Amino acid sequence: MAQAFHQIQRILKRLEKQTSRLAFGPPITCVYNPLTYARSAHLTFWRRYGLPPKQVLLVGMNPGPWGMAQTGVPFGDVEKVSRWLNIHDPVDIPARQHPKRPILGFNCRRGEVSGRRLWGWAESRFQTPERFFKRFGVINYCPLVFMEVSGRNRTPDKLPAKEKDPLLRLCDEALLALVRIIQPQYVVGVGKFAANRAEHCLSGLNLTVGAISHPSPANPKANAGWVELAEQE
Repeated sequence: MAQAFHQIQRILKRLEKQTSRLAFGPPITCVYNPLTYARSAHLTFWRRYGLPPKQVLLVGMNPGPWGMAQTGVPFGDVEKVSRWLNIHDPVDIPARQHPKRPILGFNCRRGEVSGRRLWGWAESRFQTPERFFKRFGVINYCPLVFMEVSGRNRTPDKLPAKEKDPLLRLCDEALLALVRIIQPQYVVGVGKFAANRAEHCLSGLNLTVGAISHPSPANPKANAGWVELAEQE
């Protein structure tokens, strides 16, 4: 277990440094990297819940501005992370913040719908984090949060190719390295983008790649009942 955690730490540190060197132009005005300013909470999540073995690895796209951007935990709705996952590590602030999207850490009053839905399902279905994480792991494919001038969140798939392609190469390498350590039987993309990236970079491994719908409120199907939809998928 200790060896696996040290290997994971090295992968995350390399991904943090490499992605922090990338440049993104207008309309992006701020880029948050919670692997840097929320490192303590992120590593606590890995140490407590992310170590192998796992049967299923759920892979999200990237941090949401009210989720992992605040807590350092994938799909990191503050209430779910602090109460159900019992993670409360201090969170610093990025060197550059957007005035409409401040990082408040666990003092953030706004919830993340995707996180409430995913962790709410896990709590309802498995009751305790220990039971859930005995079978499941949860990670994000890309660690970065992109803020436009207006404060709008821009997802990685919407970046221009000259900015997106170098980012995807780094994230592909990290996902492949993490999967080789975790060795899941199934990798499930939460949303089409994550599923497509997993299919692309894990094609040579002996595992099954699948997809479930993203729990975002921007997904009309999720708003009609994400838990039932995801379990059917």
